[in-house]
Amino acid sequence: MSFYSFATKLVRTLPAEPAHRATIKALKTGLGPITTQKPDPVLATDVGGLKLDNPIGLAPGFDKDAEVPDAMLAAGFGFVECGTVTPRPQIGNPKPRLFRLSEDKAVINRMGFNNGGLEVFKKRLERRQGKPGIVGANFGANKDSKDRVADYVKSLRELWGLADYFTINISSPNTPGLRDLQAESAMDDLLGRIAETRAELTGDQPSPPLFLKVAPDLIESQIEQITNQARTYGLNAIIVSNTTIDRPDHLRSAHKSEVGGLSGAPLFERSTRVLAEFAAAADGRIDLIGVGGIASGADAYAKIRAGAKAVQLYSALVYSGPGLVMDIRRDLAARVKADGFKTLAEAVGS
Repeated sequence: MSFYSFATKLVRTLPAEPAHRATIKALKTGLGPITTQKPDPVLATDVGGLKLDNPIGLAPGFDKDAEVPDAMLAAGFGFVECGTVTPRPQIGNPKPRLFRLSEDKAVINRMGFNNGGLEVFKKRLERRQGKPGIVGANFGANKDSKDRVADYVKSLRELWGLADYFTINISSPNTPGLRDLQAESAMDDLLGRIAETRAELTGDQPSPPLFLKVAPDLIESQIEQITNQARTYGLNAIIVSNTTIDRPDHLRSAHKSEVGGLSGAPLFERSTRVLAEFAAAADGRIDLIGVGGIASGADAYAKIRAGAKAVQLYSALVYSGPGLVMDIRRDLAARVKADGFKTLAEAVGS
């Protein structure tokens, strides 16, 4: 058993949220896997204007306050998305609010955007300026905000120039009413004000990519609507998807009825189906990033075959530790080659 496998098993003896904090602290002290293996050239990809040496990204939620992006890049991730950050610090929902569903290889969380706020997040990104690696910033609205759209605009302004890309998170089920921003009129207001701010900040310089993260609990008409609006307002990619409020009948864990968003293996089928529906609606006119239930190279490959140019994972790390990313990279490269593709792009949507 490797040191990291042992450490993962040891951390899992703690309750879920303290275990996560212990992991972050260990990574901050340098106790994380460091790969010296260069990514296979077949894994290089371009998504939303980002040139990645491999398509495996770290989903937000793991590093809410931008504490360990470089440690996770060193572990082998092709890009790391920090957040979700809100303008003001927020303690989140009452504890316990994070639950392992070990029998189902799943997680339920109702964290509620707990984070240290924009000021702390911004300072950490400022300190890492000049370092290599793609790091994105995922932002949302404070629970008690009187103008949630203004929260998104504020975060974009404050973090401009400090992240390689930005993600608008309107899909968490744990902030009451947040998903209402996915409705057509609300999204017109949100994306319109974001587009105006982006144009003002960009001037005559290139703009960093701007992504939209959506829920998996959408119907076909919503998928068409969101895809069209994302294109209309100049977004560069759609991230499909966040956690689900659905509870599959096959869940076995004692925690299966906890309120919150379900992630991990049980989300894989649903999120991949929704991803394929977004791919059909997009018809190659906007890039997609696949998220939900990825725990292996086969899972990542299925997302790519469904239309994703890159993928993100988080929940699988709870069970396998950060060393998992290298296993996925190796397996994915082998699968792409075995199917006769010379580049990852050839496999997208295949």
